[in-house]
Amino acid sequence: MLLDGIFQVKTCGFPPLENRDKSISAFPGIDFFGCGTLSKEETLRFADMEKRAVNEMFVVISDIWLDNNDTMTRLEEVLHEYDKQDVVPSLFIFMGNFSSHPCNLSSNSFSSLRSQFGELGQIIGACTNLMRQSRFLLIPGPDDPGPSTTLPRCALPKYITEEFKKHIPNALFSSNPCRVKFCNQEIVFFRQDLLYRMRRSCLIRPSTEETSDPFKHLVATITHQSHLCPLPLTVQPVTWNYDHCLHLYPTPQTIVLGDKSEQKEFEYAGIKCFNPGSFSTDSTFVAYRPYNREVELSGLQKG
Repeated sequence: MLLDGIFQVKTCGFPPLENRDKSISAFPGIDFFGCGTLSKEETLRFADMEKRAVNEMFVVISDIWLDNNDTMTRLEEVLHEYDKQDVVPSLFIFMGNFSSHPCNLSSNSFSSLRSQFGELGQIIGACTNLMRQSRFLLIPGPDDPGPSTTLPRCALPKYITEEFKKHIPNALFSSNPCRVKFCNQEIVFFRQDLLYRMRRSCLIRPSTEETSDPFKHLVATITHQSHLCPLPLTVQPVTWNYDHCLHLYPTPQTIVLGDKSEQKEFEYAGIKCFNPGSFSTDSTFVAYRPYNREVELSGLQKG
């Protein structure tokens, strides 16, 4: 505190990050995912199941523009290649945006988007092995149709997805963000162009002493803040009653940040974080093996 009454800050940093194991040990038996209380035997059984699930694989594809012919051709190529494998992925996660332009109240293309989802269902339906052994999870993007742009975003409207469900009846349509529990492992999926928005709202330039990679700075920020979108409400409105959906406490094992920026992977304080990149722009996606949390940064070569 200076003599003229000005409070001068010398150092500004994050609150300390609490390890997941430490958080869990403080609440023994409680399943923060919402399944009630788990016994020690159940926890050990899930851990054993996770170690033995060596063939399980999740494929994460973000920014799938259904109204872009090149995107659909490349997506069909990816799906057909996986369909040929002896062991196919157990889960495909498709993240928006599902259109190359924003679908808001002034948009007149809802019927077109509905039919394009139907075409996507036909492409998947032609893959026999995937239809029989894989599940499909669809998460809306920031510019996809919905009642508002506040977070968390609700699932895609039924009108948009009806044609798709005719071909893929067991498809799952989730909110954004979305949490998936695999045995004892919690995986958070969040589709938001967060890196750009965080950098634009940044008041103090991050220190480059340890790294100059903006994605690493982003991961450190959201994990220390224990919140997926620590932005002012004037920048990103949040439905206050559901703000807990954005919390990152206890810290999950894996965080998937779908972003239009380039494909990245970073492990911070034991938390595996990655961005699958924009499939429509860069033809990139990620194959994730949950049993050992291995991330395979993948993509199609541009011909």
